Amino acid sequence: MNKGTQDPNSPQLLQELNDRSREVFRQVVESYLSNGEPVGSRTLTRTLSEKVSAATIRNVMQDLEFLGLLDSPHVSAGRIPTQTGLRMFVDSLLEIEDLDVEDRQAIDATRGNNAADVSDIFDRVGSALSTVTQGASLVLTPKREAPIKHIEFVALAPERALVVLVFADGHVENRVFSPPPGQTPSAMREAANFLNSMIEGRTVSELQRLMTTEISKRRQEINTLAHDLVERGIAVWADEEDGAERLIVRGRANLLDAPAEGAELERIRVLFDDLERKRDIAEFLDLTETGDGVRIFIGSENKLFSLSGSSLVVSPYMNADRKIVGAVGVIGPTRLNYGRIVPIVDYTAQLVGKLLSDRT
Repeated sequence: MNKGTQDPNSPQLLQELNDRSREVFRQVVESYLSNGEPVGSRTLTRTLSEKVSAATIRNVMQDLEFLGLLDSPHVSAGRIPTQTGLRMFVDSLLEIEDLDVEDRQAIDATRGNNAADVSDIFDRVGSALSTVTQGASLVLTPKREAPIKHIEFVALAPERALVVLVFADGHVENRVFSPPPGQTPSAMREAANFLNSMIEGRTVSELQRLMTTEISKRRQEINTLAHDLVERGIAVWADEEDGAERLIVRGRANLLDAPAEGAELERIRVLFDDLERKRDIAEFLDLTETGDGVRIFIGSENKLFSLSGSSLVVSPYMNADRKIVGAVGVIGPTRLNYGRIVPIVDYTAQLVGKLLSDRT
C-alpha cells in the first residue's frame, strides 16, 4: 500500500532521532491527531515509557522544533506537528489499522440492488464514505465515451438548466449546468435540434471537436449557442482533449460543524469553494496514476488544498481492463486519523472497481 507522496528527507530526519526523541515525536503527533490540541511536556511525562523529567522532555521538543518537525502555536501552549512532521510520521511511523467490521459492513451496503444507473452507485459510495469517516468524501467518476443517440436541454430557472443525454447503449444521464445568460427555452430547443442533426454515433469528445471545427469553418452559419451549451452543459469540466467527468462531494457539514477556530473554518470554506468551482478536478486522477494503493497528501502537497490546509487521502479504482478510471477519497483537516482512514479508502476503491467490473 502506497501511503503517499513520500518526502525523500523523511528517512534522513528519522535517522537523526534517538529512541527518546522518536518516542516524544510519535507521542506528540498521535496525541495531536487524536484531540487536535498542542501537547505539553508535563503531559508526556505521564505517557512516555521512559521516566524522565519535564525539563528533559522540553529540551527534546526544542530539538524537534529545530529540525522543523514540531511547532509551538503559542509561547506556552505545548507543541504540534508541522506539515514536515506529519509527512515523516505518515511515511515512517504510521501504523495502519485493520478495517473495522462495522466500517466494512457500511461500505458493503453500497452494493444495494446493483441499480441500473451507475451514478446511483457512486452517490451511495460517496454518502457511505462520508458517514463512516465523519469527513468529506469525494468520488471522481469515470469518463463516459459511449456514442450519444439524443440530447435535450431543459430550462429549470433563469440561471439553471438540465441537459439530458441518451447514449446508444440505453444509458441516460442528466446534468445540471448554468446556460449562457439570456437564453430562452425555445433557443435551447433549437440548439438541441441542431446538435441532434449531427450527434448520432458520436461521443461527447467527438461532438466537441466537431463543433469547434465547424465553427472555425463557418462561424456565421453555425449556431454558436449550441457550442456554448455543449461547453457548459455536456463537458463542464473537460477541455477539448477530455471527456466528461463528474465529481461527487459529500459531507461538507461534517467539516463545518466540527469544533474549529475561525481561521480553520475559513480555510474549510475556501476548500469547498474551490471544489464547487471545479478547479483542477482532473488532478485527482493525476495524483493517483503513479502507483496503486492509497496516497496521502498533506496541506500544500496538493495545490488544490494549499489554501485550506486540508489533507486528502485518495485511492484510484480500476475497470475490468485494469485501467485507472476514477478515484475515491476523504478530505479533512491535517489531523485526520490516518491509520483508520487509509484502510477505509483502500477498501472502498477496491469495492467500486469490482462493482464496475461486474457490470461489464
